[in-house]
Amino acid sequence: MRSKGTKTIAENRKARHDYFVLDTYEAGIELVGTEVKSIRQGSVNLKDSWCSIDKGELWVKGMHISSYEKGNIFNRDPMRVRKLLMHRREINKLFGTVKQDGLSLIPLSLYFKDSKVKMQLGLCKGKKLYDKRDAAAQKDARREIERNMKIR
Repeated sequence: MRSKGTKTIAENRKARHDYFVLDTYEAGIELVGTEVKSIRQGSVNLKDSWCSIDKGELWVKGMHISSYEKGNIFNRDPMRVRKLLMHRREINKLFGTVKQDGLSLIPLSLYFKDSKVKMQLGLCKGKKLYDKRDAAAQKDARREIERNMKIR
């Protein structure tokens, strides 16, 4: 069977600015029908979301999916906690890493893979203020070099 490919729905740009992404994982997400319809319209915000592991299950918190306009009584709370779907071994490995090393699980993007909604999770370490300044200085230097190369 031929794969239909992927289509990005939402991206968490703030996560790459605030954290060093050490590793990435793919997880499915448990949604109801009206949430999927709302996602297809592109009304998702991952900005302040994070993931936690409770009782051996992976949950995403702080993710906002706007209510579907035509969903009336079937709409759910836009900020509700949603379950992420991964293999038990992967969840246990992540749990050990997060607890031991003091890392965070941050949603990086939400996308369609074939007809399923998937989330890319990042195993992240927080940046200090001076790390952010250093990244901005490097970005400015790179722009300056590119600008000088275009002139010549």
